[in-house]
Amino acid sequence: MVWFFSFPTSLVLIDFSWLGINSCSFGRSLCNSESFFQLLTFMAEKDQDFLSHKVPSTSQVVEELKELWRMALPITAMNCLVYVRAVVSVLFLGRLGSLELAGGALSIGFTNITGYSVLVGLASGLEPVCSQAYGSKNGDLLLLSLHRMIFILLLAIIPISLLWVNLEPIMLFMRQDKEITSTAATYCLYSLPDLLTNTLLQPLRVYLRSQGVTKPQMWCTFIAVIFHVPLNIVLVVVMGMGVPGVAVASVLTNMHMLVLMMGYLCIYGGKWEWKLMEGVFGGVGPLLKLAVPSCIGICLEWWWYEIVTVLAGYLPNPRHAVAATGIMIQTTSLMYTFPMALAGCVSARVGNELGAGKPYKAKLAAMVALACAVVIGFVNVMWTVIFRETWGGLFTKDEMLKSLVASVLPIIGLCELGNCPQTTGCGILRGTARPAVGARINLGSFYFVGTPVAVGLAFWLKVGFSGLWFGLLSAQAACAVSILYAVLCCTDWEGESLKAKKLTSVEMGLQCTKDEETKGLLVTTYCSDIRKFDDAP
Repeated sequence: MVWFFSFPTSLVLIDFSWLGINSCSFGRSLCNSESFFQLLTFMAEKDQDFLSHKVPSTSQVVEELKELWRMALPITAMNCLVYVRAVVSVLFLGRLGSLELAGGALSIGFTNITGYSVLVGLASGLEPVCSQAYGSKNGDLLLLSLHRMIFILLLAIIPISLLWVNLEPIMLFMRQDKEITSTAATYCLYSLPDLLTNTLLQPLRVYLRSQGVTKPQMWCTFIAVIFHVPLNIVLVVVMGMGVPGVAVASVLTNMHMLVLMMGYLCIYGGKWEWKLMEGVFGGVGPLLKLAVPSCIGICLEWWWYEIVTVLAGYLPNPRHAVAATGIMIQTTSLMYTFPMALAGCVSARVGNELGAGKPYKAKLAAMVALACAVVIGFVNVMWTVIFRETWGGLFTKDEMLKSLVASVLPIIGLCELGNCPQTTGCGILRGTARPAVGARINLGSFYFVGTPVAVGLAFWLKVGFSGLWFGLLSAQAACAVSILYAVLCCTDWEGESLKAKKLTSVEMGLQCTKDEETKGLLVTTYCSDIRKFDDAP
């Protein structure tokens, strides 16, 4: 139903049908309902950009750039530190010998696929709820959602632990080498405590980032990583623990990060409660509806790289192909630190502005982030072309390996030209509480476009090693185009702001219809006002 209201300066057209207001009862109560005037007051208090599409000024763009990179640079540094920690672990495994390196690499790949990707993906489901709750100043929902996610991850690590404990029989069933499998099983067993650490660490990272708290995360990670090398020296070299020592050092480093972040929360966390909040178990379902698609989207992309490693093993000269694949994956992991940080921060920025009822600013944040992502993509193309002949020498002295790396590195750069915008776009979709869209796009792009192209070029057309990475290029191109279309052409920013209002008011003690409850819908803060309209005589 549409009503026209004439004011001295303008004619306002307001469609109240999205509120679910009964037209007859609304009309009868229009003139004497205080709730109606409260509603008008709410709309008047919102920023003027709530219903506008004006072109942003230069100062607004610059201000958004500053805010975005104020958050993103510390997260980028943190991601680089985490990358350095992983490299240190691999170096100490290599120091122990080729068997230990192979076993550790197998275990790291297995734990990434079955464990860490799942935990990171599920924790990403917190992004829309926490960022929008913070934007709407709903501190109770912010903290309650954190507790709920920790509970979800505690349940998730039960089947993951069973997989890790049974790594050896699983790998032997897949006809892996017995000695390598035994070493991998040892590494995996000593890594089990890290699952429990990550059930707290991953949600805390999202919880803090959603509030724009990124520098403390960087410093906590920096301090923990500083002690990672001495830990490895003591456990692996001095105490002679070998492979278990490398695993334990990684576990202790993550625990160190967690303790530091919890210490920060205790001192500066404001409204922080250690006790279990009421209602934690009651609202897990709606959160899972966001967490599961987020998890699927992230896992589908992570797993694809492992599939490429397996496919490389079937190429002629598999030893060089697999080794070169490892170098390429390490390279993409390093380049991924920038778009991953940008995606997490734009998710928080978009969610904050939508939660605050400012869709124009949310759209501005999204556009600025996408522009930054394109620039980062071009930078990656440039350096991969310039340093293609020398990059492989940082990892190996084998001339064949260096030749393979040089032939593929520019393709990886082109992949990043698509990967940076699509990763950032996925962050925007998470900020608007639409992770399922990103999951569907990742499934179609990587598995229905990228995989057939990779297999067809590498094996059927005999392109060889480069064919696998042309498959990745096709997947990234399809993914980038689809994500950008979803963000630029299919996003109703005003509608997303209204959805954010619904999302962040679920825990505010509001009542809604039984039909809405059964569908798991979230109601707006005006639900009680709407009932007044409908109940009016």
